Amino acid sequence: MGYQTILVERHGLVELVTMNRPEVRNAQNTALITELDEAMRAADDDPAVNVIVLAGAGKDFSAGHDLKAYVGEAPSDEAKKQIEDTIRGIDNVKDVVNEMQVAGASSYAARGADSLVTSNVKARMVNNGKFSPMHVKVVTEAGVVYLMGIVDKQEAEAAVDIARTTSGVSRVVKVFEYMQ
Repeated sequence: MGYQTILVERHGLVELVTMNRPEVRNAQNTALITELDEAMRAADDDPAVNVIVLAGAGKDFSAGHDLKAYVGEAPSDEAKKQIEDTIRGIDNVKDVVNEMQVAGASSYAARGADSLVTSNVKARMVNNGKFSPMHVKVVTEAGVVYLMGIVDKQEAEAAVDIARTTSGVSRVVKVFEYMQ
């Protein structure tokens, strides 16, 4: 089967499943979780597989859940609250920053503009030399830039400064976990 977010290799009796999103430290989004489930079930059902090994591409195994899924639009206040409650109920979720807007789905033009802002912020991060842009996830929704990742205070300040001074950014929201 062709996967977009994982790699699957057979080595004799061993099935190696690798999360392949190193650009976001193998953060788990819906696509990755769905593909992992499919690959694990297939390997489990295969009598030729005795061991399944799960790995992460790049230097990080996984940064955990990709918070990108938790910004956007909800059709009602009730739906927004239900989504937040569901996320809070997931094991190992430390905190939830609910920035969902009660609104209809955004237009393709708005999504395109947000994608351009995200690309511009990331490009400026690549050229900054103060921190690794691989440690910061950038998501833009309605001109609001969300910065996520595991960083120290100096990296966070540099990332915020870059985002704040990028054209098209109306606001910056920090959703960082800080290293000691």
